[in-house]
Amino acid sequence: MRVLTVNPGSSSLKMSLLDHDDTVMNTVDLPSGAPDREAERLAAALAGLPVPDAIGLRFVHGGRDFRQPTVIDEEVSKRLYTLVDLAPLHQPQSLYGLGEVRRALPDVPVVACFDTVFHADLPEAAAAYAVPVEWRERFGLRRYGFHGLSFAYALRRSGELLGTDPATLRFVLFHLGSGASLAAVAGGRSVDTTMGFTPLEGLVMSTRAGSLDPGIPLWLCKHGVPQGEISDALEHRSGLRALAGTGDMREIRQRVRKGCEVAVAALDVYHHRLRACAAAMVAALGGVDALVFTGGVGEHDPEVRERAAADLGFLGAAVDAEANAAARGDADVTAPRAAVRTLVVSSREDLEIAAGVRRALGAGGPG
Repeated sequence: MRVLTVNPGSSSLKMSLLDHDDTVMNTVDLPSGAPDREAERLAAALAGLPVPDAIGLRFVHGGRDFRQPTVIDEEVSKRLYTLVDLAPLHQPQSLYGLGEVRRALPDVPVVACFDTVFHADLPEAAAAYAVPVEWRERFGLRRYGFHGLSFAYALRRSGELLGTDPATLRFVLFHLGSGASLAAVAGGRSVDTTMGFTPLEGLVMSTRAGSLDPGIPLWLCKHGVPQGEISDALEHRSGLRALAGTGDMREIRQRVRKGCEVAVAALDVYHHRLRACAAAMVAALGGVDALVFTGGVGEHDPEVRERAAADLGFLGAAVDAEANAAARGDADVTAPRAAVRTLVVSSREDLEIAAGVRRALGAGGPG
């Protein structure tokens, strides 16, 4: 089965055409822009690719209903639209992509693959919010967790790098990029994670605040700040952008090297939250055997990895400075005699999407 994977993000749309053995035949990376130009570029890109047997489309949020990859029909499509307000940065992009691939390839089945599936069986103690039961039952308030496609691949690949069944080890998985979250994994399944009901909870991110006192938005509403402005600020104008003036970690790193105190302070906040959340994941596991870094920052910023591991040094984590600096792609960067292994894994959400498509359509494959 030849699968086209479509991975919409908040700032780009990536596509990969995978052959039956997961060989990458073509890739396309389209930046976001004016809607009419996006449609033109996507239509041109699809027209330039061989026709796939199936399409896998990433959706960030599956809500309560979607706990596995699902073939999209009209009823499923309607249910997906009801989840837009839970992931306003990403869900509209996925729905836009759905419309375009259906228009270009109307006879090719499309499968929705959800980031929330990886965390669908979180223990109730980790998933539940201590809010009134009527809210939980009526609105489905619970911790859903995200970045599941990235975590699933990182876990599987980590087992290969370590030469063991990943279900035998305890992992803290770090997906660090514009969006960022951690997952605690034991027995091959997610037992805790930092993102919750929406992708706003948890770590300090590029433009998202992460966890904050829920009284803050309530107080702002009470004092006349419109709900829309609060929502926009927490999604688009918070996080590193609010602390450093930019959400781009590469630019922040450059400013730090020039001695910018604001950039230094922003990284201190970033790592303070990262250390606290990582320690919470370790506590949920009762210990840790391996730290795994993936995502744009996790893969490409050795200083973030080194500082994060050093912050967990009391648990026996440490990176080898040379191996860490030289890491390109998948790598073991563990320091000699460190009790906790530290790995870098290149994110391959396309492979997880393709595997989900084959499962949903009952086809075999390497995934």
